[in-house]
Amino acid sequence: MDTMGRHVIAELWECNIDMLNDIERLERTFVNAALKAGAEVREVAFHKFAPFGVSGVVIISESHLTIHSFPEHGYASIDVYTCGDIIDPNVAVAYIEEHLEAKSTEKLEVPRGMGAVQMKNIKVQ
Repeated sequence: MDTMGRHVIAELWECNIDMLNDIERLERTFVNAALKAGAEVREVAFHKFAPFGVSGVVIISESHLTIHSFPEHGYASIDVYTCGDIIDPNVAVAYIEEHLEAKSTEKLEVPRGMGAVQMKNIKVQ
């Protein structure tokens, strides 16, 4: 194993506004993203804010997936952190991007447990 973990931080813009405010759909999307990446889901906690916005976390055996949605801006802040070298967090991020219908994204990957932080820009769409 080259790292203790991989942490992908993603900025998703121009997302489906209805999706960003639908707690059930977001929860389902994040659980399915974890499963698609091959992770083992342990716990799920999502909260809907008034008048809009959702924050949530899916705890996986390998670490976590989180979201903070801002429907009023068509924006979602997500991160996927996986420990070890078996689960690829980019698989989960791609699934989330597709299901939130993000038209613009920016992603960074941070290798964890390697000493000094070295960030890698994955791509900008």
